[in-house]
Amino acid sequence: MLVFEFKAYGKSAQLTAVDDAIRTAKFIRNSCIRLWMDVKGTGKNDLQKFCAVLAAKFPFAKELNSMARQASAERAWSSINRFYENCKKGIPGKKGFPQFQKDCRSLEYKTSGWKLADNRKSITFTDKKGIGRLKLKGTRDLHFYQTDQIKRVRLVKRADGVYVQFCINVNRSENIEPTGNTVGLDVGLKEYYTDSNGKVIKNPTFLRISEKVLKRAQRHVSKKIKGSINRKKARQVLGKRHLKISRQRKDHAVKLARCVVQSNDLIAYEDLRIKNMVKNHCLAKSINDASWYQFRIWLEYFGKVFKRVTVAVNPQHTSQECSSCGEIVKKTLSTRTHVCKCGCLMDRDENAARIILSRGLGMAGHVGTFMLDMSNALGESTSTLVGEIQSVQVGS
Repeated sequence: MLVFEFKAYGKSAQLTAVDDAIRTAKFIRNSCIRLWMDVKGTGKNDLQKFCAVLAAKFPFAKELNSMARQASAERAWSSINRFYENCKKGIPGKKGFPQFQKDCRSLEYKTSGWKLADNRKSITFTDKKGIGRLKLKGTRDLHFYQTDQIKRVRLVKRADGVYVQFCINVNRSENIEPTGNTVGLDVGLKEYYTDSNGKVIKNPTFLRISEKVLKRAQRHVSKKIKGSINRKKARQVLGKRHLKISRQRKDHAVKLARCVVQSNDLIAYEDLRIKNMVKNHCLAKSINDASWYQFRIWLEYFGKVFKRVTVAVNPQHTSQECSSCGEIVKKTLSTRTHVCKCGCLMDRDENAARIILSRGLGMAGHVGTFMLDMSNALGESTSTLVGEIQSVQVGS
């Protein structure tokens, strides 16, 4: 599934209609959550039927396309099903009980309620919300895909305007020549990552660089009167600042992950629990600014696209174990050089990256690059699933 995003342009009345449609979708989702709370045994089909009841009872809900109402009910069921799955798995702590949505910023249509222009430069929403025709501007070309391949159309509201996303049912796959290289990655805060070959990528620290501008924008918001137009404008400026940082992080992660995957046949990295790591309030801001999880997601995605092996290994003792003899050498966080009695002397992160690579090769069941070349020649996709915790990554 590919997702193409375009900036949407329209009159102020059309953008107001988009806001109204998003509020309606939020109302339907929250109503479905309330039905599930009140009526025991409510299932997915019951929520779909409840959409018709809401449309008959509330005129503003009837104005929204029927499939858009069903998509909102599916969002409600997704949160309910996630809660059920967490309970079955016995996850400690909070299980993610479904909550009522307060701030909704997107609306999803299925295969009806919209019509794409022949030149693919505008889209018309045909329901009774009054959105009408919106011009599209972006770098993607929709002429390569048929209309029936577009399974979902989303309206997304951000700080700098409204965007339209097209979810296209097509599998992306590219064939490139095997390189015969393997690499292990050790992510960090000072260096974005250090690989097993000693190559170091500096951390861009986008949030730290823009922190002064963010604080100034936040002060402007605090000084304005609540509910005033000036406060609304100040909030919009603050939102644009945060949006820029978010886009910088994504752009950096995408380009770096693509480069790493194209240059190596096997990529091993740590299976870090970011959610637990950010509980350290001294490092939480720096960890979130590094966006390790986003980098991992794109590594796994490009691994599937280019048919490369991506392996997440257990991070336990990767910084303490010696890559030469396997001896455990205790080190504090301030100790940046690995010194072992066997004579191994190298940077701490490079040593950890070598340990990660050796564990990744063991988990993948590959010895050398012969099996890697065979896997690529057969066209087997051995990349791991995005966000999945691996017990066994790939078959040998």
